[in-house]
Amino acid sequence: MNVVDSSAWIEYLEDGPGADHFAEPIETIDQRLVPTIVLYEVFKQTLRTRGEKEAHNVVVAMQQSTVVDIDASLVLAAARISRDLGLAMADSLILTVARAHGATLWTQEDDFAGLPDVRYFAKAASS
Repeated sequence: MNVVDSSAWIEYLEDGPGADHFAEPIETIDQRLVPTIVLYEVFKQTLRTRGEKEAHNVVVAMQQSTVVDIDASLVLAAARISRDLGLAMADSLILTVARAHGATLWTQEDDFAGLPDVRYFAKAASS
């Protein structure tokens, strides 16, 4: 299973220089988990940059895979991960969902570099 974090989704959707790194986990719908916090962040960014219709279309596509609600047990586990690793709230929630489901986390966020079960790709420079 795969969890693709918000920055990786946005890189892919905007066809950024690192988009190819995230194509497989995003396009393999039956192996993809989408934490609700990722839905929020991707919708918000797409709404800002591309408008309501495109943001809605993106969220519909994301919901073709398994959406993972953030419940109380995940929140408490994320708080511990945040404390232990110094991660921001959203990042700790995303990592917690991946770990709870034995999934690989795909990201370009530096805070995740070197963590087990994380496929980290540094942000590529734009041309």
